[in-house]
Amino acid sequence: MLGWAIVFALLAIVAGFLGFFSLAGMAATIAKVLFLVFLALLVVSFAVRAFRGQSVL
Repeated sequence: MLGWAIVFALLAIVAGFLGFFSLAGMAATIAKVLFLVFLALLVVSFAVRAFRGQSVL
């Protein structure tokens, strides 16, 4: 699950560069959505690992 969070983070960064530096509008919206998805997956990943007794870092 943490692997998916990293993938979404990279997608959000790429979409952010497209949206904030060259293309406007839709790419910026995609970047914001992907960033929020990444944060949600990160929190879920940390919570699941913590409940299983594994290290979160």
